[in-house]
Amino acid sequence: MKSKLPDHQLYENHINPIELADWLTHTNNLTRSILQNLEPGQEFVPKDDVLNPPYWEFAHLTWFHEFWVHRHGQVTMPSFIVNSDYLFNSSDVAHTDRWSLEMPSLTALLDYNAKVVDKTLDLLKDTMDAETAYFIKLPIFHQDMHNEAFAYMWQTLGYKEPFKAFSRAASNQQASKHINFPDSSIKLGSESQNGFIFDNEKWAHVIDVPAFDISVRAVSNAEYLEFIESEANRSDPFPVAIPKHWKKQDGIWYQRFFNQWVALNDLEPVRHINLIDAKRYCEWRGLRLPTEQELSVLMSHPQNEWCASDLWEWTSSPFLPFPGFSPDPYLDYSKPWFDGNYQVLKGWSVYTPKRMRRPAFRNFYAPQRNDHFCGFRTCLL
Repeated sequence: MKSKLPDHQLYENHINPIELADWLTHTNNLTRSILQNLEPGQEFVPKDDVLNPPYWEFAHLTWFHEFWVHRHGQVTMPSFIVNSDYLFNSSDVAHTDRWSLEMPSLTALLDYNAKVVDKTLDLLKDTMDAETAYFIKLPIFHQDMHNEAFAYMWQTLGYKEPFKAFSRAASNQQASKHINFPDSSIKLGSESQNGFIFDNEKWAHVIDVPAFDISVRAVSNAEYLEFIESEANRSDPFPVAIPKHWKKQDGIWYQRFFNQWVALNDLEPVRHINLIDAKRYCEWRGLRLPTEQELSVLMSHPQNEWCASDLWEWTSSPFLPFPGFSPDPYLDYSKPWFDGNYQVLKGWSVYTPKRMRRPAFRNFYAPQRNDHFCGFRTCLL
């Protein structure tokens, strides 16, 4: 696709400032409530690969918003906070260093956030071009992702649910079965003039998908428990462990949902399973994980034909660029992670806002991660 305009100016099909103002207000109020509802001392979290200091994460997403919308991606332009680039740029601040930075108080960070957002809301009162609309949508969706990250961080820490889910979690009512899709050609990726996209979706391209059989629903708690308790797993020199959020007490299995222990629902899709253990389950069943293409085929069909899991679903596809990929202005969103060490997930979780639930969206995580709300479904060999 050739154009004199940069790619990010080709996404918009229409610009609705009122809608953008509503989205921004909603996602930002949600973030502020998450931080303000922390109990005393909960802002101090252990140093861990899957965690961030909550105040630092809040400051980072505000900095990101200010940097792209009001500083136009230029470090030479002033920030509302001195040394904000040094403190809050995730591309430059090593993960382990985020616990030792001298942070402003929560009051100061809330004030910083309010100034940045108010300045954007003023901007949204005027007409705007595609460039401005892109750079306003970018931090909105970035903040949406961080709000979801707060949810799975709170789950990891055993804190109370940080905000009400955007939809109800799925419960598998259908019997376990696989449905057949014949040989087909599909369009993978996104096209221009269809609204905001992330650069790893560029551009739509047709690929052939051989016939496959995929499960109508995700693997359930009961099915995964059967695997965990199987003789094959228990006698393995390196058995798959019980999920960390499960426990057995007085003969009854429970799972932890944030700070609450509830009886394990056999019908619910199993969650917080990493790619490695999902593959082990598939091997035990004589099945396999779907590819990104196969899961895309399934998710393009009406939902009365398959059951959404309301979880990010693992695929067997490494996170790699589509043909002709080029990075957008936020260079570190996709390009640094195209090293073969990350895996594509498709779908959404109940903490993903509906404006981000797009068939073309590509999520990606390292195979050993299981802290996010993730699950999986299977294909026949």
